[in-house]
Amino acid sequence: MPVAAVNGIRLHYNDVGVGDPVVMVMGTAGSGRIWHTHQVPALKAAGYRVITFDNRGIPPTDECPEGFSVGDLVADTASLIKHLGLGPVRLVGTSMGAYVVQELALKRPELVQEAVLMASRGRSDAFRAALARAELELYDCDTEVPPRYRAAVQAMHSLSPHTLGDEQAVVDWLDLFELAHRRIDHAPGVRAQMSLEPMPDRLAAYSEIRVPCHVISFADDLLTPPNHGRELANIIPGATFELIERAGHYGYLECPEAVNKSIIDFFARVKFEVSGRSFT
Repeated sequence: MPVAAVNGIRLHYNDVGVGDPVVMVMGTAGSGRIWHTHQVPALKAAGYRVITFDNRGIPPTDECPEGFSVGDLVADTASLIKHLGLGPVRLVGTSMGAYVVQELALKRPELVQEAVLMASRGRSDAFRAALARAELELYDCDTEVPPRYRAAVQAMHSLSPHTLGDEQAVVDWLDLFELAHRRIDHAPGVRAQMSLEPMPDRLAAYSEIRVPCHVISFADDLLTPPNHGRELANIIPGATFELIERAGHYGYLECPEAVNKSIIDFFARVKFEVSGRSFT
């Protein structure tokens, strides 16, 4: 796995395939390798070069336990694009990763050709802000929460009722979540990522985005519900929106075929847009 010295940190990344570059940005506590389960093979098969990486806070990238901002993550992503001699590139982000991509599209539009924003939003709300604060308090307290319990709670937060009703699938997911919590609980970099919530209201700012954007929401997403995705798509000039059914916050893993098709179709649609179409 190559290492890039960017923005004052060591950032680990993967670079596979041949073609127009796509940079993928993962969400909170997630490794860039997660994209390689479904999205990277599909994008490679469609003729794209795909760059994934571990965000600041996720080893083997520097954890930066002293804390960091969304602006740091945006600068890391921009620096990686420049380090690789790329830009503008297509970007795909999910959850926190979509937040990073949105800010990059706003602040460094010369680096962004198109952007796919999954499980995203332009603001928080009272419930999600309370949940974010409660999760951080739980993380910081001395109480040792059993990984099995945290896995069950994460499954309810992140998966659709359709998946939770599949006996074998839910057993597999619970095993995966339990293993993940044993690895990341009390990890200082993950705590730093969690502290980026609750998200401020950025809707007015995002009305100034001028690159083509496609928002993908998941019908059963409790953490970033579809109405937040529609609101985001409505505020970004020219943005398109698609709702993926029978999927929760991890819809890109629950319904990968539908998600991959949505991403690839958007890239193809923009590529062959009639010359002169405006996103203003």
